[in-house]
Amino acid sequence: MSERIIEANGVDLCAEAFGDSEDPPILLIMGTGASMLWWEEGFCRMLADGGRFVIRYDHRDTGRSVTYERGRPPYTGADLVVDATGVLDAYELPAAHIVGVSAGGAFAQLLALDFPDRVLSLVLISTSPATPVEPELPPPTEEFRRFVSTARVDWSDAESVIEYLVDYSRVLAGGERPFDEAAARDLVRRDAERARDFAARQNHDSIPDDGRQHEPLSTIAAPTLVIHGTADPMFPIGHGETLAGEIPGARLLRLEGAGHGLERHDWETDLRAILEHTA
Repeated sequence: MSERIIEANGVDLCAEAFGDSEDPPILLIMGTGASMLWWEEGFCRMLADGGRFVIRYDHRDTGRSVTYERGRPPYTGADLVVDATGVLDAYELPAAHIVGVSAGGAFAQLLALDFPDRVLSLVLISTSPATPVEPELPPPTEEFRRFVSTARVDWSDAESVIEYLVDYSRVLAGGERPFDEAAARDLVRRDAERARDFAARQNHDSIPDDGRQHEPLSTIAAPTLVIHGTADPMFPIGHGETLAGEIPGARLLRLEGAGHGLERHDWETDLRAILEHTA
């Protein structure tokens, strides 16, 4: 393991790199409430074997990065975007290909808008437009909304949290493919055991809006690939279609039957598309 604590945007974040630093760099940005472990090591190594220098990192309040008092995060979403530039600085990279999943895809869009010189290209997975668009986007599925509104968890009880996150992962999978509960449980448990304060991930649900206005997505100049599952329950496929339509020249890769996130079933397809896009 090559994990290291870096200083990024004035805070300590945990990051890990794979591959040769002379190869084209890829920065992986995970969604909120998830550490870098959700960019699974096998996936990162396969990207590196394809001739890329790959970096993953823990957001604030996840994994081994800095944590804060629960319920009172002293940072905004804009800070998490700037954190990504700090990770690039720590590895002495002027720019990188940016791959973001879920909220990490939104952060990637804002990175391309606010710091276009740091972004060589974008790959946006299971995400939604980060700025207002028309027409109105489709809502989450009924099953997803029901789970979010009724699920209960005791954040002081590790086993309760693990069960909750496994159940959440099952819902996010979309229901059109078999769900690998054993793999999900193993990942969640490793994430919990590794974290400085696993319950601090709740702070991502309380991140304040900084109220900043951004340029429209149509001003993004970075070559963009949108990857989206047709069974995504959080952001139905219409989100991916709209996102690809808003960014000039963007290409949409549909993953039939895929839910929300980076599923092992699709690794080969995702890797081939990402390597081609970042060539």
